[in-house]
Amino acid sequence: MNKERSQSKNGMGTQAMFHLMMLPGMAFVAVFCFVPMVGIVMAFQDYVPAKGILKSKFVGLEHFKYMMELPDIVQIFTNTLVIAVGKIVLGTLMAIVFAILLNEIRVKFLKKTIQTIVYLPHFLSWVVLAAVVVNMVNLDGPVNQFIGALGLEKINFLGSNTWFRPMIIATDVWKEFGYNSIVYLAAITAIDPGLHEAAAMDGATWWKRVWHITLPGMLPIILLMAAMSLSSILSAGFDQIYNLYSPMVYKTGDVLDTYVYRMGLISRQYSFSTAVGLLRSVVGLILMVTANELSKRFTERKIF
Repeated sequence: MNKERSQSKNGMGTQAMFHLMMLPGMAFVAVFCFVPMVGIVMAFQDYVPAKGILKSKFVGLEHFKYMMELPDIVQIFTNTLVIAVGKIVLGTLMAIVFAILLNEIRVKFLKKTIQTIVYLPHFLSWVVLAAVVVNMVNLDGPVNQFIGALGLEKINFLGSNTWFRPMIIATDVWKEFGYNSIVYLAAITAIDPGLHEAAAMDGATWWKRVWHITLPGMLPIILLMAAMSLSSILSAGFDQIYNLYSPMVYKTGDVLDTYVYRMGLISRQYSFSTAVGLLRSVVGLILMVTANELSKRFTERKIF
């Protein structure tokens, strides 16, 4: 009995240490995530900075009604969905393909070198990478010089409403697919090598082994990651778009995040921008709960 009590006390002491280790992170979340949520009240007020939250006039759902009546709001939602879905779909496909191909490299030095090169862009800020992208695709950049050498007309990639969204999706996939492939590479290494050996002995080609062994083995992780990405469906990447877009491409490049920034900090429509941000957060919450249920149904794993 005394031995069981001693083990119980040791277990509680260990758990207490773990909780103390989590305390700085939880404090950070509380200060920067939970406390600012008080500002949600501004979405239902005619907020005036001089009066503050307590004395500003309460207007109910007026800002939400006004938002739905704006002629540009449908285009902004469309831009957000197209860019976000494009990033999720193409980014996931590229990460899966890269993980499968990288796993086939048997030379350890070459494998590590490729991983380092491909992972590197993830750790660079879009403030840095935006300058690289602009210099690469501007009218005098190497991409347009190559197009001109082929006898074709040069393309203003970042100033064209036709090309801006594909450029945003392509550059984001280039930046993130290597780092995102880590989880898929881990899923591949967890597959029993004996399955591949048995299939090879039966005459299965590399493609058939990938299709019938590798991809089914990765499927639970693929579904889990896809479900988790649903929560960010209305977040198209503010830092990337802000550093690359211009008024010329507002029609196809303006997303909810940049719209909130322009309305709130530049136009000083604090209450209206808070209403737009709150709507996005509510939709994201609904999608996150939906993703959790889908994950539970298809992979028997919960996100939270």
